[in-house]
Amino acid sequence: MITDLNNILSDNIKGMKRSAIRELLKLLGVPGLISFSGGFPSPATFPIADLKEIIDQVMDTEAAFALQYGATEGDILLRTLLVERYKANGIDMSIDNMIITTASQQALDLIGKMFINRGDYVLVGLPSYLGGLSAFNSYGANMVGIPMDEEGEDPNIMEAKLKELIAMGKKPKFIYLIPDFQNPAGVTMTERRRREILDLAHKYDVLIIEDSPYRELRYEGTPQKTIYEMDGTGHVILLGTFSKIFCPGFRIGWVVGHPDILDKIVVGKQAADLCTPPFTQRIAARYIEKGLLDPKISEIISMYSVKQKSMLDSLEKYMPEEVSWTHPEGGLFLMAKCPENIDTQAILMDCVKEAKVAYVAGTSFYCDGSGNNTMRLNFSYETIEKSIEGCQRLGTFLKKVIKK
Repeated sequence: MITDLNNILSDNIKGMKRSAIRELLKLLGVPGLISFSGGFPSPATFPIADLKEIIDQVMDTEAAFALQYGATEGDILLRTLLVERYKANGIDMSIDNMIITTASQQALDLIGKMFINRGDYVLVGLPSYLGGLSAFNSYGANMVGIPMDEEGEDPNIMEAKLKELIAMGKKPKFIYLIPDFQNPAGVTMTERRRREILDLAHKYDVLIIEDSPYRELRYEGTPQKTIYEMDGTGHVILLGTFSKIFCPGFRIGWVVGHPDILDKIVVGKQAADLCTPPFTQRIAARYIEKGLLDPKISEIISMYSVKQKSMLDSLEKYMPEEVSWTHPEGGLFLMAKCPENIDTQAILMDCVKEAKVAYVAGTSFYCDGSGNNTMRLNFSYETIEKSIEGCQRLGTFLKKVIKK
């Protein structure tokens, strides 16, 4: 082994940390553990029988295409079908406005590569998605957190931060948002708030990165327009993925934006992986083409809506009165808040050992290191029976911790 490894590491890798969520996933093998930690879809949603048939068809009739290198921009059939889905929902675009990525996590990394020099500023939610924070941190970004309420990020605080940074000659490169069923908070940004923040992007000429992995998983309430749809000026980059509505193992995501922006992202992707696997892209395309995706999404919504309600009811029943939580209208997560003096990171392993319940400590999602008294809970992965039992165990554990 080389003796001076730390001396030859890049500044980028030195600034990166292991994902708290990925590390917790190692605990899934612990006997009796109930996990609210990951963002895993339920394996019961995977369309195994349909995929077996489609994979055979692709191998019988399109193997030469599926097993070869593909275009960096992505499978033209898949892009066409995805564009048609957006247009059917009132969002005007063409195939020139979309490229395929190796899941939306690669899109976040490519956006970091494209826009961020070390020391640059970006605005993010407080809290915000850990994968986004990690991607931007890897390129040396200074992340400024914008606090959230039940409507999303506060536009007044956001404008104050924009003015402050611009006056310092440090105009942010972009604003990163997850407007629908935000990860980790579960909050959905209101249409009024989306308009206010979009107006700020226009006023100060700043890009918005609209990360939208959960949008189609709505269980209650009224759908809001995407910020991309409300824009029309090229100030918004929209990210999507199959990971929550199809198969995360396929690692298929996409970027929607102005062609000039997509051209630069393609250049970055060519340096990363040349292309997303044509094999999984063509399988996904044939799955959509057969009309199977929308019925599958409806099936997932039916399953997850029951799980969401069950967790909310269980928290109401078993949590100590000092603990509160958000009420997501969709997605996979909610965020619980404990008394200020409870450090959820410090008590996590005790909770795993004593209660056999895992969660993600909220501080991982706060770019300023705050959120020590919060935790993210996932309701999509475990069965309803295990979720109820897990909430009971967690509530009992927290009552004991609070009493101490």
